[in-house]
Amino acid sequence: MRYLVLSDIHANIDALESVLAAAPSGTWDRVIVLGDLVGYGAEPNAVIDRIRALDPLVVIRGNHDKAGSGLDDGSSFNHVARMAALWTLEALSTDNREYLRALPQGPVVIDDALEICHGAPFDEDHYIFDGDDASRALDALTRQVCLFGHTHLPVVFRRGVEVFDGFMPQGSDLMTLPIEGGLSYLVNVGSVGQPRDGDPRAAFGIYDADAPSLVLRRVAYPVDAAQRRILNAGLPASLANRLAIGR
Repeated sequence: MRYLVLSDIHANIDALESVLAAAPSGTWDRVIVLGDLVGYGAEPNAVIDRIRALDPLVVIRGNHDKAGSGLDDGSSFNHVARMAALWTLEALSTDNREYLRALPQGPVVIDDALEICHGAPFDEDHYIFDGDDASRALDALTRQVCLFGHTHLPVVFRRGVEVFDGFMPQGSDLMTLPIEGGLSYLVNVGSVGQPRDGDPRAAFGIYDADAPSLVLRRVAYPVDAAQRRILNAGLPASLANRLAIGR
C-alpha cells in the first residue's frame, strides 16, 4: 500500500493542484492528510472540495481547521493568523464548515507500522522543533513510524538502541528514506501550501508500506497565482509575501 501524504495545505489550491499533478493517482493507492486544510490562504472551499474528491483514507484536524470552523476561537494565534481564521470561518460553505468540525484529532493509527498526528502524538497542537520535543514524541509512539505536520518544516528524527539523530532534507527534488528495522521514525514531510524552510516549493511525501520507505518530494507551483488570490480576497499582504520566500 502506498500513501500520498499531505500536510498543512492552508487553503492554497495552486500548491495542492501542482502536488497532485506531480503525483498522479497511479503512483499511490490512498491519501492521508495530516491537518490544516485551511487558514492563511484564499481558497478554503476549493481545497476541501478537492481533498474530499480524492476519497482520502484519513484526514485529521489541525489547529487552523479548528479555528477556521469555529471549534476554537483562535485566541492563541497571532493577529494575522487570527484575521485569516475569522475570514475563513465566513468564507466556508456550511457543508465544508461542518466537514472540518467533524474531523478526528490525532494520533490515528493507519496500519501495524504507521500512525499520524498533526502536532505531536501526545498533544495535537504541540510543535516539534528540537531533539527534546522529538524524544518526548518518540516515547509516545505506538507504531514504528509517526508522520506529523504543524511546523511546516521537513525533518526526519530516528531513534534506536544506539542511534538518535535528526536532519532536515534540503535542496533536492526527491529523497528516499528507507525504514529500517530496529529504528523508530518521526517524520514531517513538510507543508503543501506554506513551506517555512526557506524553499517556497510545495512539499509532500509518499509512504510505501511494503518497501517500507518514505519518499520526500518538492515541486514548484505558481506562487504568483496564490499570492493574487490572497490579495484579491483582502487578506493581509504578509500572507502573500511569505509564500515567495518560503518563510
